[in-house]
Amino acid sequence: MALTAAQMERYSRHILLREMGTEGQEKLLHAKVLILGAGGLGSPAALYLAAAGVGTIGIADADEVDLSNLQRQIIHTTADIGKAKVQSARETLQAVNPDVTVKTYHTFVTPENIMELIADYDFIVDATDNFPSKFLINDACVMAKKPFSHAGVLGFQGQLMTYVPGQGPCYRCIFGDVPPEDAVPTCKQVGIIGAVAGVIGSLQAMEAVKYLIGRGDLLTGCLLTFDAMTMEWRKVRLPADTSGCAVCGDHPTITELI
Repeated sequence: MALTAAQMERYSRHILLREMGTEGQEKLLHAKVLILGAGGLGSPAALYLAAAGVGTIGIADADEVDLSNLQRQIIHTTADIGKAKVQSARETLQAVNPDVTVKTYHTFVTPENIMELIADYDFIVDATDNFPSKFLINDACVMAKKPFSHAGVLGFQGQLMTYVPGQGPCYRCIFGDVPPEDAVPTCKQVGIIGAVAGVIGSLQAMEAVKYLIGRGDLLTGCLLTFDAMTMEWRKVRLPADTSGCAVCGDHPTITELI
């Protein structure tokens, strides 16, 4: 389907790019991305994906907006306090770009619902903030053969990687299993600088765009880390042998979601 005159103008700076053009923009308009978490990472990821013209954006989050969110969760405003995050996010995204269909899921992501949540989407953005959810998302995406972007932020630091079936290790390959409770501090305990979430969440959107248009090098087989205090980036090459992984290996021992 050809772009309308209004779309040609809206996405004109995309279309000028040799790597994008009208063909790439049409791919975005037909694409579906699910964002799990409408917080510090999900906010910039959702905003940039909506502005880019991703045709369908799903957002899953069970929480309501509170005052402490607003320092980093830029998709919400003071007027949204008390409102479901998915409702606030949908209103903001539709104001940014009416081309985009926003589907909301006001629910926790659980072993019982995640396969249904991810089924219709082309790419998954893990914007959650706890380890059980991250391992669950990884395992579900591996089992369903869905590509996804993992990211995490804490303090002044962030990291991300991308999993594409058959093209590199998954999250569990690298991090093994859910750490014991309280073994790793949380943002609520030690804090988070909002701009770091903005940087890393924006890169998650970039990974999704590159995957959807089929151009560029993804962070498959690599973990990208960022320290805002030193402004240092590290791109760590991850082990290529995934045969022993409990979920994506040759003989998986995790065969159901927990």
